[in-house]
Amino acid sequence: MQIPSLPAEHCVVILGASPKPARYAYQALRLLDDMGYRVIPIHSNFERIDEIPVVDRLANIQEPVHTLTLYVGPERSQGLIGDIVALRPGRVIFNPGTESPALEAALSAAGIPSERACTLVLLRTGQF
Repeated sequence: MQIPSLPAEHCVVILGASPKPARYAYQALRLLDDMGYRVIPIHSNFERIDEIPVVDRLANIQEPVHTLTLYVGPERSQGLIGDIVALRPGRVIFNPGTESPALEAALSAAGIPSERACTLVLLRTGQF
């Protein structure tokens, strides 16, 4: 059940969102939504994933973001470093396989916390 008008601290952006149920990005989207978070999936090829509206790029997000969780590899995030830093999320989660020393350094220089973790594990263990 999605709770309407959640406060900004509950806004979670999923970079690399997917409509495919077998993908971890999709599973994270479903679990976040089921737990009442405001989820903003980012993908350039879809308008919706399930009933959730998709945003085509980070620059189009106009609200404070508590967490940006990454489901794109370092080769893809390399070109988005400026957009990610400009978004100023409260934290960035590098899911397994998304680690990027260049992005981590840029986040650190900008004072944006990041962690290497699995969003699904954090959610399921109450550590999110």
